[in-house]
Amino acid sequence: MSVRETYNLHILVVEDSQVNQMVVKKLLEKLGCTCKVAENGQEALDTLETSEAFDLILMDCMMPIMDGLEATEKIRASGQHYAGIPVIAFTANTSESDQLACKSAGMDDFLDKPVSLACLSEKLALWTQD
Repeated sequence: MSVRETYNLHILVVEDSQVNQMVVKKLLEKLGCTCKVAENGQEALDTLETSEAFDLILMDCMMPIMDGLEATEKIRASGQHYAGIPVIAFTANTSESDQLACKSAGMDDFLDKPVSLACLSEKLALWTQD
């Protein structure tokens, strides 16, 4: 699969670290994407309820208030228009058990931190179509 250089996607980034927020936002902008940031799982759910449609969700796993696993389970169980949006785990916890926990929570894929432009582009290509 070839990796495109730009995408026209609107992505919800769920991440509590401001440094990681800035990094992923810059990478997404380089790939032609727009994004909105939520700082925890509860904020992500609130954003999905009240905001515009998103093409993809990048979900950190370990956050205060509500972690990414619980947030993903609630997204999938919601029955709402956003329940089927691809959710990619965006985490530094890369063990096999972490990946299994993400899958069982309803996440579609896994992207480990720190993320590179090439890896992020590959995931976007895999989970979105024109």
